[in-house]
Amino acid sequence: MGSKTTTDAEKGSVVANHPFVVPQFTARDYTSFFTAGALCATITHGAMTPIDVVKTRIQVDPALARHSLLSGGRSIVANEGAAALLTGFGPTAVGYLVQGGAKFAGYEYWKKQLVQIAGDQDTAVKYRTAIYLGSASIAEFFADILLTPLEATRIRLVSERGYATGLVSGFARMSREEGFRGLYAGFLPILCKQIPYAIGQFTVNELCHELVNRSMTEEKRKSLSSASNLGITLSCGVVAGFAAAILSHPADTLLSQINKGHGPTGSMPHRLKVLAQQAGFRGLFAGLGPRMIMTAGLVAGQFIFYQGIKDAMGAPPGLEIHKETSKV
Repeated sequence: MGSKTTTDAEKGSVVANHPFVVPQFTARDYTSFFTAGALCATITHGAMTPIDVVKTRIQVDPALARHSLLSGGRSIVANEGAAALLTGFGPTAVGYLVQGGAKFAGYEYWKKQLVQIAGDQDTAVKYRTAIYLGSASIAEFFADILLTPLEATRIRLVSERGYATGLVSGFARMSREEGFRGLYAGFLPILCKQIPYAIGQFTVNELCHELVNRSMTEEKRKSLSSASNLGITLSCGVVAGFAAAILSHPADTLLSQINKGHGPTGSMPHRLKVLAQQAGFRGLFAGLGPRMIMTAGLVAGQFIFYQGIKDAMGAPPGLEIHKETSKV
């Protein structure tokens, strides 16, 4: 779809006023994207396990419902010991290892496919936000097929003290007692949670980077120091993390309730509707403050690690379709 003759083309970009070129990623490139995504996700989610434990307990334990992140953590440690803050570390690390790899590699893959479907440069740039939304949503859907049973195990370990000793025993118990239905009981709510999360993570990050790029000349962008680039990545990631937390939090609350066995019997949409009505607006956003802090750190950290690991592996940059309007 055009000859690879320009600097922007070599960088894998689709930019206004330049030839429309789509990079031809190889299987090795996608393997690098998967590996970088898997490592960045498992590192950041694993590190955030204590915060996630407190957040989940605030959502499902009435005794902690009105606690802040700090006071909730203190209460858990006082009553159950410091080790309780690491409950669910195994499912978290393994779950987000496979989910992160599939999500980041999938986002790169589907973004390229949708750019090709757009057919020409102007259309791709014009509809870049729709491309971000679509590629993030599709990638997250397939990633969640891998994540759901491990997330169900994690939430059960966190919400029911003494349920199992760890990932293997917890997963085995759920499989034995509840089967496929139990492991995937949260698939619909996890989609409702993770797809808005991915949209906030990737789309807002892309748009933030575009705003930064449009605020400076090409020469200035090229002359930025490593520290400046790191600061931009961090700042954009924090904003994207806040957006991801807000968009996905109601479904995150419902997911915690579903996996603890709360709510009526019946179809999943019915259970979600009843639980949402019972919780109300305030209940659906219980624990949002701690989750915003956690998610800002997660998303910013993931983008920093993702880029660093890709660079270390010699992977190519992802496809960019930012609209460049800065003065040269």
